[in-house]
Amino acid sequence: MNYQESLKYLLRFADYERISRAGIVWDTKRVERLLEKLGNPHLAARTVHIAGTKGKGSTSAMIASILKQAGYKVGLYTSPHLLSYTERIRVGGKPITEAEWAGLVEEIRPHVEAVNAEGTLGELTTFELYTAMAFAHFRNIKVDYQVMEVGLGGRLDATNVVKPMVCVITSISYDHMEVLGNTLAKIATEKAGIVKPGVPVVTAPQFPEAMDAIEKVCRERRAQLVKAGQDFSWKTGKFNEKGQSFHLKGLLAEYDLRIPLLGEHQVENAANAVAAAELLEGMGASVDKKSIEKGLQKVDWPGRLQVLRKKPWLVIDGAHNVYSMQKLGEALKKYFKYDRLILILGFSADKDVPGMLDEAVKITKDIIVAASTSPRSAKPAALVEEFANRGVKARAADSVPGALKLALADAKPNDLICATGSIFLVAEVMEGNPP
Repeated sequence: MNYQESLKYLLRFADYERISRAGIVWDTKRVERLLEKLGNPHLAARTVHIAGTKGKGSTSAMIASILKQAGYKVGLYTSPHLLSYTERIRVGGKPITEAEWAGLVEEIRPHVEAVNAEGTLGELTTFELYTAMAFAHFRNIKVDYQVMEVGLGGRLDATNVVKPMVCVITSISYDHMEVLGNTLAKIATEKAGIVKPGVPVVTAPQFPEAMDAIEKVCRERRAQLVKAGQDFSWKTGKFNEKGQSFHLKGLLAEYDLRIPLLGEHQVENAANAVAAAELLEGMGASVDKKSIEKGLQKVDWPGRLQVLRKKPWLVIDGAHNVYSMQKLGEALKKYFKYDRLILILGFSADKDVPGMLDEAVKITKDIIVAASTSPRSAKPAALVEEFANRGVKARAADSVPGALKLALADAKPNDLICATGSIFLVAEVMEGNPP
């Protein structure tokens, strides 16, 4: 089986990143059965587990980078990918090869067929197969740590089969309400489902409703809760288009740190990552200040408020809910100087599109809409109509490359073009404009 054949096999199953999530039975029993047949690879390495609405991927990448700089062999599992499926499974900061990916599919395939043939738990999903592949790979190459990002929610996510040393809950806001619930308390309770008895938890600052839910779960499970802004704090410093500095008062020490990422939310994510690393140090890990400093300096997490070119600025960001769209508007004003701002927007139709459009028109009235190749994409004509209802005359492009071509033809050297919305749209902009 080669790489393309392996993808064809995986995508035969229900891929809920690309199709509607309606009707899925969320359960960890299927993946547990598959992992049992694989020899329970998820239990082979020390684990850090990260959930949240925004920032969980960035935080995961930062923790993995810190542990790598501390001299450990580290596996990192994240989703979705930007340009290649292999990005989902990384070791030492690098995606696995296409040959390794195909080999993993061959390894799990007979066990997948066996579980599905049993017919008692329903058919495995594509994401469950990715997750099993990651665990198998990390076991096969004997990583010291595996850093696992939750796919969706937490309690019933396929990754929630691990026995972590530390859990992290990043910023929680409204997203995936059709699955997780329509209140912050319900969403936070689902995400706090990763909390295990006696396992310490780092949490980002949260809305009171979400924090109450997290605190309740931690009390019930006798899990130590370490709070950002209370148990550790930070102060932002200088910045340019390549990154930013900040001072952190951590759990164990104080640090002067720099990250190659923009946005105040990334400083928050970095602070959470350091707190998690400090907790690991208290459990016997060898993580010194230099490892933390160098790990954050070297973190690689593209597609998040990333500059692809200058004159005009071309910036990409995966702002895919109301809160992140609001934060994007604030970040663009803070970190960039420009005469005119053009937004290229595209969304998955199952998101809170009206709410994001409300925020988008506060950022600029100069908007181009496009649909990515994802079948979940909202139709540009419908978006144009929605913007018209808000008094904004948006332009529609026939594709993401077409939208970028339209924006670049229009923009002057001192202008800024920002492509945002779905991660699929961001990926298509990146494909034609590598950093």
